[in-house]
Amino acid sequence: MALKITLITGRTINQGVSIENKTGQDYLKATACCELNSKNIGILGREPGSNVRVKTDYGEVVVTLKENEGNPDSIGFIPMGPWANAVVDPDTRGCGMPGFKGIPADVEVTDDKVLLMKELIAGYK
Repeated sequence: MALKITLITGRTINQGVSIENKTGQDYLKATACCELNSKNIGILGREPGSNVRVKTDYGEVVVTLKENEGNPDSIGFIPMGPWANAVVDPDTRGCGMPGFKGIPADVEVTDDKVLLMKELIAGYK
């Protein structure tokens, strides 16, 4: 069963702190995740730390599920980085920035692994 959400992305302190080493585990942990509130996590029937697949009209990506009680119902957050870039609207509408907010998405549980950044980028070839 897929949970329908509105996806937003943005910068976080942890993403910013680890940005200098994008192939490191700290960056992976800081950016390869999707934050949902506990109600939405309960609907998925998984625990934080489980893997989920986030699908949009622009792509899909496997990330780690994180709990964030600050998120309203049906709002998912993926920190800016390669994993968010895999599912955001690439159309910059002439401004040079893709659409990072308000993206309809489906979240579903998966046993697939979270790809390392190099593996994720290699899939674009």
